[in-house]
Order: sequence, then structure tokens, then C-alpha cells
Amino acid sequence: MANLVGATHLVLLTDTDGLLTADPRLDPSATLIEEVNAIDADLVGVAGSSGTDVGSGGMASKLAAARMATWSGITTVIASARSRTALQKALSPKTGFGTTFHPRAERLSARKSWIAFAVASRGTLRINQGALEALENDGRSLLRVGVESFEGDFAEGDAVDVRGPEDQIIAKGLVRTSAEGFGEGEDVVVHRDDLVLLRRA
Repeated sequence: MANLVGATHLVLLTDTDGLLTADPRLDPSATLIEEVNAIDADLVGVAGSSGTDVGSGGMASKLAAARMATWSGITTVIASARSRTALQKALSPKTGFGTTFHPRAERLSARKSWIAFAVASRGTLRINQGALEALENDGRSLLRVGVESFEGDFAEGDAVDVRGPEDQIIAKGLVRTSAEGFGEGEDVVVHRDDLVLLRRA
């Protein structure tokens, strides 16, 4: 929604001070992470184990929302709702109140944000090293020759995950063929206009 209305900030108020380094119930030394420039697997792991069950959706879901927003060029703040001036503090350029997630320099369009985060994947394409380099280094479309194998019962236009030679998630996109007819039709399996690179977090 923040992306659709062209918002510059998204504020998520909760029952904790923000994203913490650990679950404070288990680790008394847990501290607030004041700023985040990129959301990686380690941070996701922290979010999955921190906070309480009282907040709406839990910290993991708030981190997922922050990732969507920052990929859309929106500054996101997760902070405590207990302060009377919570919104004012969260929107202040001064950090230290809650956790501020800085937006990516390269903003996703609303359509690519939809592909990346809103559409459920119906299958997986596993690609070779040549295709990986073509996607990440050259901005190419994914061609059939670059697909080593695939899984799922996807139809033309469905979203699929794209995994690299080491089974790492590379991208997500809309396929131009079905699983049933994968060996037929045009050479382009996922056009670059329908592809979102997910490792550029």
C-alpha cells in the first residue's frame, strides 16, 4: 500500500523498541539495532527469534514488510508504540528511536514489487552458471538453454523462483511457458521485464 500511494516512509509500531540483536527474554544483553542498510539471512534469523507474541504479526512479518518497502524506495521504521510522540520520533531524520531501514538506491516499480513479494511461486527453475552470469551481470532474459531442471506445475504467466547452481535463490519471475510445454515454444522462459533479481538486497 505504501508503494501504491507513493509514500516516502512506512512506520510499523509494535510492543518492542524495534528489531533487537536477540530475544530479550532469553538474552538480557540484547540491544536495539538502530539502522539497517540491507536485510540478509542473518537479520531474518534474528527477527524470527526476537520480540514477543503480543505484537500484530510478530517481528518476522514486520521485517518482511520492511523488506518490501525498502525495495520500493521507502524508508521504514519499526518502533515502540508506547511513546506518545512515537510517530513524530519515527519520522524524524535523527535515528535512535526504533530501527530505521534505509531504502535501496534502485527502487522497484510497483509491478516488479508485485512480482517479487505479492505473487506466490508455483514452481522452481534451476539454472546453470552461464545463465546466472547473464541475469546478474548482463541484465539478460532467462533462456531455455540456461535452465538445467524445473519443478512444479506452473502455467504460462505464473510466478516461479529461479535458483542458481548452488541452489541459492537468484530471482523470481513470470514464466512464458507451462511446465507441461516446457520444451516447446520460444527460447525466452522469463523475460527480463518480468524478472526481479533477489540477491541485490
